[in-house]
Amino acid sequence: MKRLIVTADDFGASPEVNDAVEQAHRDGILTATSLMVAGNAAADAVARARALPTLGVGLHIVLVEGRPVLPADNIPALVDATGNFRSDMARAGVTIFTSPAARAQLAAEIEAQFAAFAATGLTLDHVNAHKHFHLHPTIAGAILRIGQRYGMRAARAPVEPRRLLRQVDGTDAGPRVETVWARLVRARLRRAGMLVPDQVFGLAWSGAMTADRVRGILERLPDGLTEIYTHPATSAYPGSAPGYDYRGELAALVDPLAKTILTRDRVALGRFADFA
Repeated sequence: MKRLIVTADDFGASPEVNDAVEQAHRDGILTATSLMVAGNAAADAVARARALPTLGVGLHIVLVEGRPVLPADNIPALVDATGNFRSDMARAGVTIFTSPAARAQLAAEIEAQFAAFAATGLTLDHVNAHKHFHLHPTIAGAILRIGQRYGMRAARAPVEPRRLLRQVDGTDAGPRVETVWARLVRARLRRAGMLVPDQVFGLAWSGAMTADRVRGILERLPDGLTEIYTHPATSAYPGSAPGYDYRGELAALVDPLAKTILTRDRVALGRFADFA
């Protein structure tokens, strides 16, 4: 059976993202979204989510290129001189792995983000991390340990079938180091009882999930549980990623042909909670 979750990351980052998430869920194929609890428009995102009961809202844990929930003085090993998380993931990853103080601060910040989500009153549909930083084994362990106390039942491990990408538009389908770590994390999450999709699309085409590409994936959708994750917005916004086609990704989510394919092929479309 073909089952599909369509997710938008960065919910709460800006009003432009929130507008797109609401539009894509009401008028398109979007079923889930991942909330940045410390995002500039997080309160607006929560208000919208409360009015969209069929939208699965998860926690998008931010530990890089973003603002922490805790005061910067409480987590000095994780932030830069501005009080924001570091942008150098490699250096941050080494610090977290080697420093007991950094690991304690990491756990405190992850706990604060889960607590902030719980305070919204929304049901936790799933968990993932900004820039997939949860592929770091120390971060993955902390998220699992803390998340289970907050009702975490589903998560993303970005195992992307690159052969299918090549079939869609010739994208290089060679091996990538992310795939190795993603498979390890997927196995670890499943051993802990988490629902994890069998395959995920959005890594190679991050910021470029156009309507043609989404249709190409849907036409070749594998059996099992698939997640397609996207980054829609009505326009670029302060802090947005250079070169991302935000409006193009929104157009892909509300593309009528995408709905037609899903109906024709009898694909079960839902949130993580619907497949748990």
